[in-house]
Amino acid sequence: MNYTGVREVEVVVIGAGQAGLAAAFHLRRVGAVPDRDFVVLDHSPRPGGAWQFRWPTLTYDKVHGMHALPGMELTGADPQRPSSEVIGAYFDSYEQTFGLRVHRPVSVTAVREGGGGPPWTEPVGRTGSGGWAGSDGRTEADGRPEAAGALGRGRLLVETSEGNYATRALINATGTWDRPFWPRFPGQETFGGRQLHSSRYPGPEAFRGARVVVVGGGTSAVQQLMEIAPVAAATTWVTRRPPVFREGPFGEAQGRAAVALVEERVRQGLPPRSVVSVTGLPMTEAIRQARESGVLERLPLFERLTPTGVVWDDGRTVEADVILYATGFRAAIDHLAPLRLREPGGGIRMDGTRTLRDARVHLVGYGPSASTIGANRAGRAAVGAIRRLLAEGPQPADEQAGLAGSLVS
Repeated sequence: MNYTGVREVEVVVIGAGQAGLAAAFHLRRVGAVPDRDFVVLDHSPRPGGAWQFRWPTLTYDKVHGMHALPGMELTGADPQRPSSEVIGAYFDSYEQTFGLRVHRPVSVTAVREGGGGPPWTEPVGRTGSGGWAGSDGRTEADGRPEAAGALGRGRLLVETSEGNYATRALINATGTWDRPFWPRFPGQETFGGRQLHSSRYPGPEAFRGARVVVVGGGTSAVQQLMEIAPVAAATTWVTRRPPVFREGPFGEAQGRAAVALVEERVRQGLPPRSVVSVTGLPMTEAIRQARESGVLERLPLFERLTPTGVVWDDGRTVEADVILYATGFRAAIDHLAPLRLREPGGGIRMDGTRTLRDARVHLVGYGPSASTIGANRAGRAAVGAIRRLLAEGPQPADEQAGLAGSLVS
């Protein structure tokens, strides 16, 4: 294929949140050079991943489970400073310290087959010949041999707002922030008040004196509800399932069990649930007080909306001025649609971080790695698998095949 006007790299990383920066760090660590061997593309206007968009009253001391990026701790942060500022500054410093040269704001519109050579005919996982590729066919993440599966073909063509890239491998780290999930209810279009998603929550003052229905059972729902309740005229909390509050410490064993539940859905080709959704809500002192005061008295999901509020199937009604949907997010992977990676169940089956339908494509921060510590580990594992892919798989026969040498030697 003629790549005139298209930049050629070995790896494209899409997204510069926790997962994308972790992957970029490990690419740098094994000798890959930014803007020569790999490129990091980020849709956001500034460093910080999804954290830069968090609501202003979410201070750093209220953040649960924030793990440092590999190679650099977050130290000396003011706990009363907004988390968006603290983590945004940390990510910015991280990018500068390791010279990651993130391109932003850049929108990736599509990733499709780019050609550039015949199909690769060797399965992933055979023993390599050295270089920075492993010689035992095992993943860095857990020591298991990679299963033979989908074969690489040629280059992938990554179409973006700053031009197109032809790459041998892709690390997708786009997270979920760009795809807030809005549930649908009968009568939703007739509601005369305001409806908004928690991703656009502006802080409690916007709800002063209002009657507010909060929909959702996750951390954002609880935190935002507890902020709104003191200033609102009335609040109602609605969830599809009864919330589970977790007492005591959350250890490694519980974490592994939660991740295993998410992994099982991914293996079945189903859309993943978030790791947080299966861990339950930590019972903090603030949550305990909110439950005792009645703020966190939960009602089951209503049946429909009316012009003035919501109605349950038993006839119960609640008048409302605002419906706040804290209903989570879905994976932002629509740009991968041309590759046809989805299974009939709607999800993408994976082995570790690589997609089973295409060994060149790795998803980090997706499914079982959708947590800050999981994203760190997934970034490292994806780089290890790509090293082996480039070292062990027959290289596409084009005039730029020599570029792989910088990554596998």
